[in-house]
Amino acid sequence: MIAKILLGCTVFAFAVATTSAQTKNEISGTCAKADVEQSVPAGDQPSHMFSVAQGKCTTKGETAGATSKSAEYSEHRDVTATRMKAWGVYIETYDSGDKIIYNYQLAVAVKDGAPGTGKGTYQIISGTGKLKGIKGSGTCMYSPGADASVAYACTGDYTLAAASK
Repeated sequence: MIAKILLGCTVFAFAVATTSAQTKNEISGTCAKADVEQSVPAGDQPSHMFSVAQGKCTTKGETAGATSKSAEYSEHRDVTATRMKAWGVYIETYDSGDKIIYNYQLAVAVKDGAPGTGKGTYQIISGTGKLKGIKGSGTCMYSPGADASVAYACTGDYTLAAASK
């Protein structure tokens, strides 16, 4: 009985020792109007469109000691006269050359054909270099910027892969 309790405590202590702690982080930036965008009418109402888009972002933030440098996104959209929902992949590049790859979902208001305010969520799905094995998630707020750009501010948590022993 005591051996089982000691074994259980040892396994628990090992699990705690090899688990990385969650770290809070904030990222923000501005995504310019898409470099590539193609739309087709949904056909159910005059202002309903489906589209795909790809573009670049300026970024600001720090993750695991690396400073964010730039980002690119590719997304698919469901757009009406009053709202846009999008799902996509966001790839953030850091000064070290390492990258973090995110999946995201967002919903923003549309007024007079321009994006407005909105919110969304993201999930960190992978990383490269020192950020390999990173996982995390968070929420974002979106607001209109100049020249059809969209500004964003995100907060969340991430964990880095446990160092191999």
